[in-house]
Amino acid sequence: MGKFSTKKMVLSGLFVALGLLLPFLTGQIPSIGKMLLPMHIPVLLCGFICGGPYGLIVGLIVPVLRSALFGMPVMFPGAVAMSFELAAYGLISGILYKRLPKKNVYIYAALVSAMIGGRIVWGVVSYILFGLNQTTFNWSMFAAGAFINAVPGIILQIILIPIILIALKRGNLISNE
Repeated sequence: MGKFSTKKMVLSGLFVALGLLLPFLTGQIPSIGKMLLPMHIPVLLCGFICGGPYGLIVGLIVPVLRSALFGMPVMFPGAVAMSFELAAYGLISGILYKRLPKKNVYIYAALVSAMIGGRIVWGVVSYILFGLNQTTFNWSMFAAGAFINAVPGIILQIILIPIILIALKRGNLISNE
């Protein structure tokens, strides 16, 4: 992985702070938060900007820390499963963005791949956690949680994240390498 850079650690701290604060824009209303997915945006951006390892760490931290500090999302199984999901988002977005050609279309490829990968991880972890709790996690729960209820947030991410990344690239604020 190489050594950690001070700049990337500071940026990762900023992304953790954004992950903690952005859900306040939804008014701490769980149904709106589940639709707009405000914690996902800074984690995905961290993966793209700082790299997969940083995105993974930020993704692991944000949901659990937010649950411990503010009680939302509920720690078990919500924040725990979400922690694995967001870690996958950060890792996958960072790895793919680094390895794919630096054309803007590949931002979308990395983003959509990370979103799908993270949702699969969330489904698997939720299935395991619900099983530990001796409750059922079925296909309709997965589809509703991962896709149907999340459509507004998915659209927001697909629009907002590439715009931010392209603007940062144009301003030479992130690397084009």
